[in-house]
Amino acid sequence: MGWSIALHGGAGDIPYSLPPERRAPREAALRQCLAIGVAALKASRPPLDVVELVVRELENCPHFNAGKGSVLTTDGTVEMEACIMDGNTQKCGAVSGLSTVVNAISLARLVMEKTPHIYLAFDGAEAFAREQGVETVDANHFITPENVERLKQAKEANRVQIDYTQPVKEDKPQETSSGKGDSQIGTVGCVAVDGSGNLAAATSTGGLVNKMVGRIGDTPVIGAGTYANSFCAVSATGKGESIIRATIARDVAALMEYKGLSLREAAAYVVNNVPRGNVGLVAVSAKGEVTMPFNTRGMFRACATEDGYSEIGIWPSETDCVLPDPKR
Repeated sequence: MGWSIALHGGAGDIPYSLPPERRAPREAALRQCLAIGVAALKASRPPLDVVELVVRELENCPHFNAGKGSVLTTDGTVEMEACIMDGNTQKCGAVSGLSTVVNAISLARLVMEKTPHIYLAFDGAEAFAREQGVETVDANHFITPENVERLKQAKEANRVQIDYTQPVKEDKPQETSSGKGDSQIGTVGCVAVDGSGNLAAATSTGGLVNKMVGRIGDTPVIGAGTYANSFCAVSATGKGESIIRATIARDVAALMEYKGLSLREAAAYVVNNVPRGNVGLVAVSAKGEVTMPFNTRGMFRACATEDGYSEIGIWPSETDCVLPDPKR
């Protein structure tokens, strides 16, 4: 048994032709955030602190769909959501509909620790943020030119845009170019376990491009996008509606608990039983195992373990539990 950590920056139809100027900053951000998480674990920080710390860093990176990089609703506004969960106690906190909070994940933790509730949303969550003195900014802080262009493309295509999918007309073939207005950003998450088997999970997102105002995805739904117990910690990414229907995160834990499957077996089974192109996840077990399966073309991801293994990847690799890609 030893510590391990895994994080993701979103899953979806990431084109193999993703140009270096789009790929490099995301890989650099994953590498930096992984290093921050590893250093925190080596310093004996609790896994709950570690996942919050890492996700805060990812929220502050404009290259992912969370915090500063959050995509826009159909009205051109930002509605961020996040969730954090402690595996030992199964205490958790979640928030939705945030438009001014800089780090949604930290507000989710405050909901967990400072209220009798699990989930706060919209005006109530914003009021709680002000009451707690967390950092807020004008909502326009999150309205970036890149995300305005992404929304414009999605509206022109008359579709709600999933992470990492080009917003093209339904009767046209999928594009693989990555111009300024592409959607090459994704939900973020982190899971961690320490040498004593303590687990935690955290996930944060801006949702879907061109989503309806008031739409809530899988990220803040306990057992769907985020879950942790004494067996494992899971953070999911992809199409929120599919993840909610399949209760992705909880199912991984349940298969381990009730069927005796290993982490890798449980995660692979769950991902394989969701329609292709919809989901990815990162997970760690109490034994220090780590897995990062996905059934999309790619998933920005990174992991490290106490025994010295580490990986940063986008597309399927031979060293991880991922599904073969028929498009390649």
